[in-house]
Amino acid sequence: MISVLVIDDSPLVRQLLSHLLNDADDIKVVATAEDPYEARDLIKKFNPDVLTLDIEMPKMDGIAFLKNIMKLRPMPVIMVSTLTAKGAAVTLEALSIGAVDFISKPKSDLTHQLIGYKQELIDKVRLAYRSKARPRSLSAPTIKPLNGEMLSNRLIAIGASTGGTEAIQSVLMRMPSNTPPVVIAQHIPAAFSTSFAKRLNNNCAMKVIEAQGGEQLKPGTAYLAPGNKHMVIERKGGLLFTRLVDSDPVNRHKPSVDVLFNSVAESAAKSTIGIILTGMGKDGAKGLLNLKNNGSYTIAQDEASSVIWGMPGASVDLDAHHEQMHLDKIPQKLLFLLKTETSKAL
Repeated sequence: MISVLVIDDSPLVRQLLSHLLNDADDIKVVATAEDPYEARDLIKKFNPDVLTLDIEMPKMDGIAFLKNIMKLRPMPVIMVSTLTAKGAAVTLEALSIGAVDFISKPKSDLTHQLIGYKQELIDKVRLAYRSKARPRSLSAPTIKPLNGEMLSNRLIAIGASTGGTEAIQSVLMRMPSNTPPVVIAQHIPAAFSTSFAKRLNNNCAMKVIEAQGGEQLKPGTAYLAPGNKHMVIERKGGLLFTRLVDSDPVNRHKPSVDVLFNSVAESAAKSTIGIILTGMGKDGAKGLLNLKNNGSYTIAQDEASSVIWGMPGASVDLDAHHEQMHLDKIPQKLLFLLKTETSKAL
């Protein structure tokens, strides 16, 4: 039985989250708290497996409380967030501190969407229970630029989901400013992708943008698929460009890693390094195999360093990888491949 402590200053939200979670056979809400001070005592009393944590609360906000938790007693935490630009920035900060995942705050008009919300909440709690909760601290080292001849004919494609915002940042922060173009599909809501791109851009030597569609891929720039749009890479006149596709979700996700990887396999596989990082489910596994079969070098994050080893694990099951690697070693491997492998024109 997964024990959960719900922390929220709204009695209605506490009641709703508790009701939804207690409907699952394997989950029990052992207590609720209206502020972090009450929560602190309840954590000591019940020793819950998972916390759901509101961001905006009286006495102490959720970010300050999360920092204390990750410093003194790391445990799986799901942030309950508003899907707004402000909420996105704070939620991304929570993920950088060590929260496993987030879910939107219940709305007053939720009734017609209650079944879907309930299942998402339950899935995320189960996911958090199986995850590896750990405090996070990233610092960007100084990286020498790559030789110019390595840049115009290589491509790096990255896919991730749960835990991916920090995993992607961990990789990009350790890459030089003139790294070959990087294309990224991260499962993320539309309201969050702009903030995520800005956060990466502020913390990395590379320029990071949220793709708008139609950008020519250039060295020194990473292109993030926007939330609620698929991103594909296509060739025009010997050059590569982004294109956004507003079609149905693939593998229940939009953007989908498979959609991105499959497009790269068609347009630039032999010059590409494909990387699949932490995340729940199987999205990207078949796409990574497609990349490998068409000449890409492929890397799957290992289980030890993954928050959730779903997507990388599914890739390994398909033998879609050349190597499994600890997250911290992936940037070094990328630099090695870019410096030593024979470059092939896109």
